[in-house]
Amino acid sequence: MKADPAVQRRLLDLAEVDAELSRAQHRRRTMPELAEITEAEKAVQTRRDAQVAIQTQLDDLDREVARQEKEIDAVRAREERDRALLAGGTVGAKQLTDLEHELATLERRQGVLEDDLLELMERREAVEMDGKHAGVELARAEEKLADGVRRRDENLTDIGTIEARRAEDRTKVLSGMPADLLAVYERRRTQKGIGAALLRARRCGACRIELDSREISRIREAPADDVIECEECGAILVRTPESGL
Repeated sequence: MKADPAVQRRLLDLAEVDAELSRAQHRRRTMPELAEITEAEKAVQTRRDAQVAIQTQLDDLDREVARQEKEIDAVRAREERDRALLAGGTVGAKQLTDLEHELATLERRQGVLEDDLLELMERREAVEMDGKHAGVELARAEEKLADGVRRRDENLTDIGTIEARRAEDRTKVLSGMPADLLAVYERRRTQKGIGAALLRARRCGACRIELDSREISRIREAPADDVIECEECGAILVRTPESGL
């Protein structure tokens, strides 16, 4: 393949643009914020799940407290009724004995229920404290996630700006580029990552391998408009006074 030496040198500009675009794409894929966000999202979900579990415990305890209070109210109402009967003086001796026995039983029952209620309230208070701590931990996790998202978005904006500018540069470099030369360049870039590189001091700028004397002789003898490719990596080798030929 033939191409004007000046056109071949433009491949170096194209390769530089593509290298920066590749770096931007690599940075987009591998920015540390992506891993941070993934971990932060897991942490947030874990703490949200913990909050849900704590709220479920609180709801269960609230229902148990309400049931206990209702039962205490029923015992108190029964006790008040019995005491009213006693105070009325209208009951016989046997009923009086039964009422006194029942009052003693109700008093013991109320004591047990109130002790149980106190224990429930203490448990609820402990769970509520856990809920407050879980809320603080969730807020911290959400703050860390928001920070990671903010930094990721800033990086993406920066990367997008670089890509847009270099895409414009690429369009300018491609203007007037021979289609057959460009096709070879794109094929090599797809296969090896670098389509063209400077031959500097007898070393390929793509694979960094120093060419042997036989290859250097071949390149030296080739016409200036010949398109030369590296035997090792296939990249188009652009010759300049720096090539050491």
